[in-house]
Amino acid sequence: MKGHDLINTFLPDELVIEIFRHMHSKSSRDACSLVCKRWLALERISRRTLRIGASGSPDSFIKQLARRFVNVKNLFVDERLSISRPVQLGRRRGDNQSTLSPVKLHYTTERGESDDSDWESNCFSDAGLIALGEGFTKLKKLSLIWCSNVTSMGLQSFAEQCRSLRSLDLQGCYVGDQGLAVVGECCRELQELNLRFCEGLTDKGLVELAISRGKSLKVLGIAACAKISDISLEAVGSHCRSLETLSLDSEFIHNKGLFAVAEGCRLLKVLKLQCINVTDEALEAIGTCCLLLELLALYSFQRFTDRLDHHRWRSLSAIGNGCKKLKNLTLSDCYFLSDKGLEAIANGSSELTHLEVNGCHNVGTLGLASVGKSCLRLTELALLYCQRIGDTALLEVGRGCKFLQALHLVDCSSIGDDAICGIANGCRNLKKLHIRRCYEIGNEGIIAIGENCKSLTDLSLRFCDRVGDDALIAIGQGCSLNHLNVSGCHQIGDAGIIAIARGCPELNYLDISVLQSLGDMALAEIGEGCPLLKDIVLSHCRQISDVGLAHLVKKCTMLETCHMVYCPGITAAGVATVVSTCANIKKVLVEKSKVSERTRRRAGSVISYICVDLSIPH
Repeated sequence: MKGHDLINTFLPDELVIEIFRHMHSKSSRDACSLVCKRWLALERISRRTLRIGASGSPDSFIKQLARRFVNVKNLFVDERLSISRPVQLGRRRGDNQSTLSPVKLHYTTERGESDDSDWESNCFSDAGLIALGEGFTKLKKLSLIWCSNVTSMGLQSFAEQCRSLRSLDLQGCYVGDQGLAVVGECCRELQELNLRFCEGLTDKGLVELAISRGKSLKVLGIAACAKISDISLEAVGSHCRSLETLSLDSEFIHNKGLFAVAEGCRLLKVLKLQCINVTDEALEAIGTCCLLLELLALYSFQRFTDRLDHHRWRSLSAIGNGCKKLKNLTLSDCYFLSDKGLEAIANGSSELTHLEVNGCHNVGTLGLASVGKSCLRLTELALLYCQRIGDTALLEVGRGCKFLQALHLVDCSSIGDDAICGIANGCRNLKKLHIRRCYEIGNEGIIAIGENCKSLTDLSLRFCDRVGDDALIAIGQGCSLNHLNVSGCHQIGDAGIIAIARGCPELNYLDISVLQSLGDMALAEIGEGCPLLKDIVLSHCRQISDVGLAHLVKKCTMLETCHMVYCPGITAAGVATVVSTCANIKKVLVEKSKVSERTRRRAGSVISYICVDLSIPH
């Protein structure tokens, strides 16, 4: 009935709260909370997760949040972000106005002794952590990112209040052993702990935590903790028998620590290592003991080899022989691994679905070809800076890996059109293809992709000099893209982009930067054919002008970001057209000289400037 609020009349609180919980978009929840006072109160009750910045008087801000959102269970505090305190509307004259003024944000590159206290007052500190513990007693997950003013005192008080905590991320916090020990004593349900860049910790704190909480701990991350050594890992191996995920990045960890983890943590499923002093023997222990391993990532290992010892290959061969459940493998900057190691993985871990080889200069065509022959369930393949891998390897992948959905190629100088044609003919389910600086790949390979890979939705061809309009015409005719990046492909002009505009109506991201021959006609066609476009990058396009930009924004009403630096044909009038026409615009990147005073007043919050203005003055 007109004039009556039927929703609030008939829907009980429990049902409205349940509806709010099914809204995953923060903007949607915020919009609903503005409908009426009842919805505002119910939305606050239903809110389970908060993400806030940690600069701009965050300690007092925490207290306000605790009063408003009483059922929060997941809280993320990030020192890199700034708080934007909402203005409270509807106050009566005479009320305390101090809370109405927005928080002043402090951006400094240097600070002397005189402003140390001011700087610290605008960072998250022990006072904020204590308030957090007192206000959010139901907390299950806490993430403190680079909150360097937090110490053991604050962590101790928090742990005593939030005893149901299950996940704690202390990345970049300077907490000490005492605080970590109290966490172990109080938080009996703790399952996940991230200690990346916690420089104040030593073996003592981690050993105490392993002893007290070892039975519940399932996820542990340690990086750049100079005082954490093999002693801590021995405690982890002895007491954390349920550990499933371990991430280690340390030059102070040796074989001894990894031996203890391999022997004691036999339920390990995820292992990420960047430990330059670990050798083949440690990896052999992991392959022998951690038979449930599903993900292995090895970064910057200079002491892993494929050497023959007592008539057997070690290192990756041990992983292949023992870890039959391995599905995800990353090898990054492991210079002494060769085709033999990759062959051992392919022959032993046939369940592999994701493989990344990055900067392993001794891995070549034979190693990857063996993956194509044996790992038939491969769905994602990334080859970065692999100069020795040639077309034959990808031809084998095309023949064997029929389920491949994503292929990433970066600086692979020996891979050309034959390889891409092989992928196109064999991997018809391909959805994502990213290629960067592979100068032997041209129109022939991309045309084959357009003709055969009808499920392709994400295509990136960055600085591929041999790719031109014919390739994009085939893509526009055969694929319905939602993401396209052709930055730096100098042979692409209006014809190729027009074909995309006419064939890909669901396109929402487009990067056509550094296309010197692209003109206004292409922009007009994009406006007509791609109404769902949200993000566009036009930088360094010398032929486009305000005319083409006006046609683009007239029809692309959902546009949120527009980058257009170093486009000499775009003037202050074009910038004004973008910010005045696009109701959803959130970011415009442009030279400062092209923003009029009127535009700055009207839309200053969405304008971003390049750090160094290299434009030539008129």
